[in-house]
Amino acid sequence: MAEFVIKMADERGRVLEQTETGASAAEIREHYAGQGYLVYSVKPQGMMANGILPFGRKKVKLEEFIIFNQQFITLFKAGLPILTALDLLSRRQKSEYFRGLLEDVRDRVKGGSLLSDAFAAQNAFPKLYTTTILAGEKSGNLEEVLGRFISYQRLVMTFRKKLMVSLTYPALLTAMVILMVTFLITYVVPQFAKLFEDMHAKLPAITQFMLIIGVNAQKYAIFVFIGIAALVFLFERWRRSDAGSEQMDYIIMRFPVIGPIWLKYQVATFSRMMSTLLQGGLPLVSGMETAAQSMGSKLMQRSVSAAGREVRQGQPLSESIERQKLFPDLAVEMMEVGESTGALPAMLNSVAEFFEEDVQTALGAAMALIEPLLLIIMAVVVGTVLISLYMPIFTLGAGGQQ
Repeated sequence: MAEFVIKMADERGRVLEQTETGASAAEIREHYAGQGYLVYSVKPQGMMANGILPFGRKKVKLEEFIIFNQQFITLFKAGLPILTALDLLSRRQKSEYFRGLLEDVRDRVKGGSLLSDAFAAQNAFPKLYTTTILAGEKSGNLEEVLGRFISYQRLVMTFRKKLMVSLTYPALLTAMVILMVTFLITYVVPQFAKLFEDMHAKLPAITQFMLIIGVNAQKYAIFVFIGIAALVFLFERWRRSDAGSEQMDYIIMRFPVIGPIWLKYQVATFSRMMSTLLQGGLPLVSGMETAAQSMGSKLMQRSVSAAGREVRQGQPLSESIERQKLFPDLAVEMMEVGESTGALPAMLNSVAEFFEEDVQTALGAAMALIEPLLLIIMAVVVGTVLISLYMPIFTLGAGGQQ
């Protein structure tokens, strides 16, 4: 359960503001609206209520969510009613937050709501998930569509883990470089500055420059740290805004190596979603609307939404996607073949598999270039610092021997 600040007006028009505990803002809003209050806003308690933190709403862990759905399908297959299954699984959850969400879902279903509406009201589950459940409810085949959703999520999780493994070593190497350079600049260089000051020696220009950097870095380290933290904070808030997120996508996609990889990853994600939704019985237009809302890239989201509007007007999917000038030609051609043969879901699945493999191959090649590049940068930076510090000592030693 979480705490929320609710602002509302009673029947006499008096404005009230108080703190309430609940599983979600939607639950609290519905509760007080049912009592006759006019609810103005329901915001999370604390720093989040004032918008100080840049982070979004809390999400359920993917692995935890997959396990829940697998257990839910097992109980459903065994003949247990949905309410009994939700009640049993909610009590088994270790996460208090997830348990509260499931309890609210159970209460809503008990009150007569559809399962899809109950999950959608939490504002904590993917749009793809609630739409998949809705399609299963309409077709009367909830077990099958949930099974496809679980398979999709397992593939996504496996793909993400492979990407994370590929990025782990470069990330550790980058962190090591930053820590080593920070230690040299803020500790080692100032120690040499004291030594040279006692020696009253004439120092080379590169040594003087390095000493100035080291002494000032040590003196103003706390202010530099605060400044960097503030910049990261502001950048994160801007990046999470709609305009900032779309601009970041635009910038990333124009990077020489990273851009094509990011685009192929988004295409694979979209194709995998669409294949899952279409196989679950969802119409093409509804599937595109759901996929657009589920995309992590704002630029891709806008393109898919625009293509969806054209499909609604009767245009083929491949032509609508092609007019957005964002998807690779190969993806468009494969979609066109899928439409012409009546096997669009299977072809979209093939598109996803192809580009996922392509992303892993391209990322592996990029990492093979980045890792030695990082080592070279580290060697150059550390070597420059050490040479600038030891050059006066070598000079003095050579002068003493003469």
